[in-house]
Amino acid sequence: MSAALVLNATYEPLCVISPRRAAVLVLLHRADVIEDSGTVLHSEHDEVSVPSVLRLRNYVKVPYQRRSAMSRKAVMARDNHQCQYCNAPADSLDHIIPKSKGGPHTWENVVAACRPCNLGKRDRYLEDTGMRLARVPRAPKEQSWVLVAVPRVPEQWKPYLRAS
Repeated sequence: MSAALVLNATYEPLCVISPRRAAVLVLLHRADVIEDSGTVLHSEHDEVSVPSVLRLRNYVKVPYQRRSAMSRKAVMARDNHQCQYCNAPADSLDHIIPKSKGGPHTWENVVAACRPCNLGKRDRYLEDTGMRLARVPRAPKEQSWVLVAVPRVPEQWKPYLRAS
């Protein structure tokens, strides 16, 4: 069973939830099934089809523009699990401006790095090491939180996700 995409009443993507939670929302009449996953949950007396995409019946006001949460998994996904200094497989994170020197823990200051590059840079500024970044780190696009929630975006979800 895979996860389910939750759409607001206006069809804007809100979040990704577990199949069980999706079935509960449908059973409680809080959401309507838009796309079916083909999976069925069984209980002693009933069978429930698990939705792949569901739409909430009531509009949920989102008071802010969603930004992907900063995490190790998200930074690795953004940098394609490659060291941003030497393109080797990455296994750690590095702050471009070291935290010990006042560098913030933000999307623009954290990159994926391999252990040798991370240890070689230590707590020095980038210009003091002679190392160069493969690309400038940026915050992910608006709906990249979906890519962090699931390893692969199902085909059924693509019409509901804006191309960014």
